[in-house]
Amino acid sequence: MLLLAPVNLLNDLLLKFFGAETVNHVVWPLIQIGLVVSLVAFWVAYATYLERKISAFMQARLGPMRVGPYGLLQPIADGLKLLVKEDFIPEKADRWIFFFAPYIAVASAFIVFSVVPFGPDWATISDVNIGLLLVLAVSSVGVLALILAGWSSNSKYALLGGLRSSAQMVSYEVAMGLSLIGALMFARTLSLSGIIGAQGSDSIWYVAYQPVGFLLFLISGIAENNRAPFDLPEAESELVAGFHTEYSGMRWSLFFMAEYAAMVVVSAVATTVYLGGWYFPFVYRLDLAGYHNLFVIVSLLVFLVKLSLILYFYFWLRWTLPRFRYDQLMDIGWKWLIPSALINIVLTALAVFVVQALDGWNGINTIEAMNRGLNLTATGKVIMIAFGLIGLVVTGMLLSRINWRSHDFNLKTQRRNIRLVNLPKGKPAVPVN
Repeated sequence: MLLLAPVNLLNDLLLKFFGAETVNHVVWPLIQIGLVVSLVAFWVAYATYLERKISAFMQARLGPMRVGPYGLLQPIADGLKLLVKEDFIPEKADRWIFFFAPYIAVASAFIVFSVVPFGPDWATISDVNIGLLLVLAVSSVGVLALILAGWSSNSKYALLGGLRSSAQMVSYEVAMGLSLIGALMFARTLSLSGIIGAQGSDSIWYVAYQPVGFLLFLISGIAENNRAPFDLPEAESELVAGFHTEYSGMRWSLFFMAEYAAMVVVSAVATTVYLGGWYFPFVYRLDLAGYHNLFVIVSLLVFLVKLSLILYFYFWLRWTLPRFRYDQLMDIGWKWLIPSALINIVLTALAVFVVQALDGWNGINTIEAMNRGLNLTATGKVIMIAFGLIGLVVTGMLLSRINWRSHDFNLKTQRRNIRLVNLPKGKPAVPVN
């Protein structure tokens, strides 16, 4: 391909000067990291533009239109403004922690991209056999940056935002980790590339087997990113700006960059684990026909399209749902998400047991192979999809029954309280069963 001719020429020059080992294990990974970091930084800049345009469309407005055609240069103007703004540090702040907290947030978000499989072959920087565990471990460090920023600012608003971040992390990190276990029962590996390979060899996306797990991971990820309707750590109506109240200039923009980069991380993991990553039916035929580089490019585009749909969902959700109260935020995490994840694990284990038990019984064939994950036959897939849909219904009904007396989500209680408040003067209150 003509587009890859300069790349091949560059590879030949690097091999001539450095040798194959250095080029393959040092030079090209550094080039890939630089490219990914640059593209993510570009995304962060224009994510603000996209979000403002989408919100304007939803509210019958135009959005940014002044700087450049259709406002396309607005992110560049915003970036220049932040670069020249005064870098203010509160007088009694812990200067070193205050200074380094934004860099910890950005580093924890960007390090994860080293193991995200954007595509096959050269579109993946590194394939680590515990990639999913690495993503969960490193991305959770970003919450520590928010806590440090809130504590070191010497501001009650920032401190409350940091405390909310820590409580939110404890609540939703558990649900996020538990939601992935169901998919891992099918993939049987923690390697992100291996999970995509397992879905490709089974010719199905795990969202079909794990609709509950996908929803739980998506909700938990949105809460981990402090995005609406879970943006309690930076609730403007209560805490001014939350943990970054005292930040300004470029250091404030680093928190902004970390938030949007973390959105990409959560979307990439959801795409990889539940939506097949870069796998799409019949695309592999390009590789079989000898067009390997074209296969990698098309697979990369497939991954980016899936990623974009989840990121659009982030924007849509922010301008659709109001922010939860803090007690509701905790209730959703502990009373709904974590029990749902535990129920999903039990039902998934039961489904895997049933499929394995039925294989070979009375001529029924449910398992095709188990060398690259749990690959099922058409019969096995139907059984597993049925278990997934049953799990969705059972989980909703069971938790609704368990939490039906919950004050915050009990509509009967809310209506009764409204009636009591709005009763005419002198009229006795009538209890409502």
